[in-house]
Amino acid sequence: MVANVCAYLIHLTASRWWLDTAEYGELAVGLTAMLVLTVAALALQAVVARAVVHHADPRRIRRVTVQTTIAVCVLVVVAIVPTAWVTSMSIDTTSAALVAAPMLTVIGAGQGILQGHKQFRLLGWVLAAVGVLRTAPLIAALAVGAGPAGALAASASGIAVAAVVVLYATRVAPIGSPTPGRTALGSGGIGLLGVVQASGVQLVLVVAASVDLLLSRTVLSPDDAGIYALGAIATKVAFWLPQAVGVVFYPRLADPATSRRSLVHAVGVVALIGVILTVGAGLAGPLVPVLVRPDYQPLVPILWLFAYTGAMLAVLQVALLSAIARSATGVSAVTWVVVAAEIAVIVGAVDTIVALAATAATAATIAAVTTTVWGLRAQRVDEVVGAASRE
Repeated sequence: MVANVCAYLIHLTASRWWLDTAEYGELAVGLTAMLVLTVAALALQAVVARAVVHHADPRRIRRVTVQTTIAVCVLVVVAIVPTAWVTSMSIDTTSAALVAAPMLTVIGAGQGILQGHKQFRLLGWVLAAVGVLRTAPLIAALAVGAGPAGALAASASGIAVAAVVVLYATRVAPIGSPTPGRTALGSGGIGLLGVVQASGVQLVLVVAASVDLLLSRTVLSPDDAGIYALGAIATKVAFWLPQAVGVVFYPRLADPATSRRSLVHAVGVVALIGVILTVGAGLAGPLVPVLVRPDYQPLVPILWLFAYTGAMLAVLQVALLSAIARSATGVSAVTWVVVAAEIAVIVGAVDTIVALAATAATAATIAAVTTTVWGLRAQRVDEVVGAASRE
């Protein structure tokens, strides 16, 4: 909750006091670009947590963490110019947005260790600390007059401090020793290939959650893109608020004995939270021009649609986490197809805020429902095959 509130404070304060709609749109796209390049961090956290559940050798976890971090450093250098071109941002803003990705990868590994060992109390404190450290410098930079590039660079400095905090937390955590004679993921243990496969799943999730905002500056005017970016805060709230559900359920999703039942329970909890948030956003819509500025009046009747999109993406996130936990990453193909179709529609037919929001909501619904159903059916088949083999 603390981490999410910190993230939303960035958008609320920047849009209300310090940036005009066009500048705010650039900042929002920069933050989204940062999120896209954190797929390796999210994947590494999931793979490390899964490996810990299966009692992997800690030395292999450290080795893969180093390998993944180096790979992300190379990716950042390669991605700066293409990202600037696709998002219509300056090179300075793009660089400031992407430079934090390697440090977030280190943070992801540490959080995965705590998650796999079910050290949820300490993990909660770590998540809160990371949220504060990546947010406070950014808000401070905006308060003293920095633009989007300066604010993102300030956030990167806070993330560097957060990485040190996470490394210390994993050192002091009472995680015990691995169980002798058991290894993760068969004889291969944890490896860079597993991170790459999980990255593919996390990438499609992040792209599905970000593609509408990333393309908003391409298909909308700068002012409309800024308005859309503020509406996307409701999407982020509904998407990230139930994140703790996936964090807590993940070790059980990685256990074959409880995986299918845990997926059903997790999806049910996340869906209920999504319903509440969607209704709440519909009721809160008229407050947007009052709390922010009258410029954002177009969001009043459609704020609920943004929240609904986030709720569907949260369900999709649980389904894809289950796929990573079971090493069944092929299920992400469904979401990739939906995202490709969404991009085609946005680029070819969308030119208004309402059309862009409706396209994102439709794509999120199709991806969430089909991926969840496919995952449940695949687990059911695995259970039947497993039972037959035991007989």
